[in-house]
Amino acid sequence: MADPLRTRRVVVVGAGIGGLCSALVLAHRGLDVTLVEAAATPGGKIRQTLVDGVGVDAGPTVFTMRWVLEQMLAEMGTSLSDILTLEPIGVLARHAWRGSAQRLDLLADTQASADAIARFSSPQEAQRFLGFCQQTRALYDALEKPYIRSERPNLLSMVGDLGLSGMATLAGLGPFASLWRSLGRHFHDPRLQQLFGRYATYCGSSPWSAPATLMLVAQVELDGVWSVQGGMFAVAQALASLGEKHGVQSRYGQACTQILLANGKVSGVQLASGEVIAADDVVFNGDVAALGQGLLGDALRPAFKPVPAATRSLSAFTMAMHATASGFPMVRHNVFFDNDYRSEFDDIFQRGKLPRQGTVYVCAQDRQDSGLAHSGPERMLCLVNAPANGDTHSFDAGEIDRCESNSLDLMRHCGLELQWQPQQRVRTLPQDFARLFPGSGGALYGQATHGWMSAFARHSARSPVPGLYLAGGSVHPGPGVPMAAMSGRLAAATLMAHHDSTSRSRRVLISGGMSTR
Repeated sequence: MADPLRTRRVVVVGAGIGGLCSALVLAHRGLDVTLVEAAATPGGKIRQTLVDGVGVDAGPTVFTMRWVLEQMLAEMGTSLSDILTLEPIGVLARHAWRGSAQRLDLLADTQASADAIARFSSPQEAQRFLGFCQQTRALYDALEKPYIRSERPNLLSMVGDLGLSGMATLAGLGPFASLWRSLGRHFHDPRLQQLFGRYATYCGSSPWSAPATLMLVAQVELDGVWSVQGGMFAVAQALASLGEKHGVQSRYGQACTQILLANGKVSGVQLASGEVIAADDVVFNGDVAALGQGLLGDALRPAFKPVPAATRSLSAFTMAMHATASGFPMVRHNVFFDNDYRSEFDDIFQRGKLPRQGTVYVCAQDRQDSGLAHSGPERMLCLVNAPANGDTHSFDAGEIDRCESNSLDLMRHCGLELQWQPQQRVRTLPQDFARLFPGSGGALYGQATHGWMSAFARHSARSPVPGLYLAGGSVHPGPGVPMAAMSGRLAAATLMAHHDSTSRSRRVLISGGMSTR
């Protein structure tokens, strides 16, 4: 007798990292999988922009939590080293502050970072850093299984999953405190509070509003950061290619305009061309806000509450460049801080404006740990946080030019000079991201992680609509390449579990992880 799962038809909408992982896992399990994507290439927010004839990564630039993909690929008899070339990074990031000749490298080696902090600030701050690392490791180990590798928990299930030791870890952290306040308990040097407060922006949030649990991002980086030959875009290409080898039928340049229902259950999708693809199940890998806005059909709107604009995460103003740099010994990841850190987030979240004193992140994509100057133009992505109001406000040339000028002035005061010709720079604004990712308003991380209850605010892989599953950075467990990849794995596992009569009511748990290090 034929396995009924082998005849199930699944359409995955969106070829971001979550959709690519869902499609790959489901095809490997023998389902009939079609992947539809509006763009001409896979990747979603993992974008590459052509600048001056060269490809520049213009989306995520940091590869962490390698185990999320490694363990998925191991189930298929392959590995990351089989499909990608990765190189560990020793200097996680180089940090500089306006008006100061001092620089601080955060390193993959924890003790080496402590030594660098001792020279940069004081031996006492170095000891506080080591204590901070102990707490972030305990926090990560406590939350990985019940939160990162599991379907979205509720408050009661989280308490049960954590157990006494996990609850003690959270209690020691001060779970109701903001990240900024908690960091103030660890570090006396405000520059270090600023440095580690930036981890809130990895989730598109303000360190003054984000919960202290986001300290665990520090442990994610200390567990390893890699550079990818060919850039992050190569990750998307490799997963897409592997999916096709396992039978995924990829349809690029074909936008889905409607998710179809019949008798209250998913029945397929309709493309912009008018073509209808029948399906027993659909995995939606897009911003979940689009469903509440009716962008995928009015029939879905009642099942999804609209996402208030005030709860959106950060957007960005980016400059993808093929330019000449001098003066500052950039490594791959570089961060330039201005004097008034609080004003950056007040401008963005309170005033809806491009920041006057925004932090500038520069990914120098041709640099390694040595920081040696590159000969001639090099590929760079410069990023400044911005408000996610791209659907209601188009920043004009004056606003954009001021933000760019302020950013260049900050980098110049830190020693970095950039020179380029007009064709060597491509700028992207919140309004551009709003067009690229429908329903988001330009938000790059779904809803902001603000307040301790935000951990339970994102949608689960299982949606309120039968046959519709959710993946991507706007759903649990959250934004960023590894988390979005995990969401894709959770969506696939949840779909499979729903067709296994023995496990319909169980919360899905992905095995493995790093907490058993």
